[in-house]
Amino acid sequence: MASLAYDRSGTGAPLLLVHGIGSRRGAWDPVLAVLGGTRDAIAIDLPGFGDSAPLPPGAVPSVQGLADAVAAFVEELGLERPPDVVGNSLGGAIALELARRGVVSSALLLSPVGFASPGEARYGVAVLRSFRFTARRLAPVASQVAGTALGRALIGGLTFGHPTRVEPAAMAADVVGLARATGFEATLRAIAHHRFEHGERLRVPVTVAWGTRDRLLLPRQADRARAALPLARHVPLDGCGHVPMPDAPAAIAALLALSAADGATPGVAAGSRA
Repeated sequence: MASLAYDRSGTGAPLLLVHGIGSRRGAWDPVLAVLGGTRDAIAIDLPGFGDSAPLPPGAVPSVQGLADAVAAFVEELGLERPPDVVGNSLGGAIALELARRGVVSSALLLSPVGFASPGEARYGVAVLRSFRFTARRLAPVASQVAGTALGRALIGGLTFGHPTRVEPAAMAADVVGLARATGFEATLRAIAHHRFEHGERLRVPVTVAWGTRDRLLLPRQADRARAALPLARHVPLDGCGHVPMPDAPAAIAALLALSAADGATPGVAAGSRA
């Protein structure tokens, strides 16, 4: 299993950060800035995204297959204790799978994949394909387009709750990263109909947070997540979009602290109600 590209910074309890489909490890920069080096933070590029090579031939980039790669990477690091994990979208589904396996101390899921109806899943796939189509055509001029508030609103209107707040360089990097993602098509096919099951098998505390302005995985999916994960903590992220890290980095950092505290508390069940 090829190792993953990653950035590691700070000291303290280990924290693993997992992005969504088409994204990159830099998506976590706003949250890392709030954390201010208080965690041993490890932000990864998933296989086929950012600077990470795709999975080997024959390996399927499903949620389970990607979780295998991430779990192997964590084992390679040789951490003194299992990390807490936070994941967005596809990364949220991977974080949930890692929580089910018990290889993390706690999991914070931000609008995770796995709770869409068949119609919502088809809608999500269509939107993601349109993102990819647009990114490939905008990549050569991404810096110029993202340099204006109007350009950021047009590029990120379906992704962020407040796209004009996103740093221009970060949004341009998002566009280029999506355009160049070698694992996009295979991963989208593998996860298109992923459904989460067996919430009763979770072995660590879980928190689920959903942006109230999520236009990709619609907020009503949070109700299905609540039903499927009755022992988890469920919270709304007011005014946030599907990728909430630049929308509310301080709120996400606070949820991380809460989730990690659950994982450090002896006798805590696999989640707690808010």
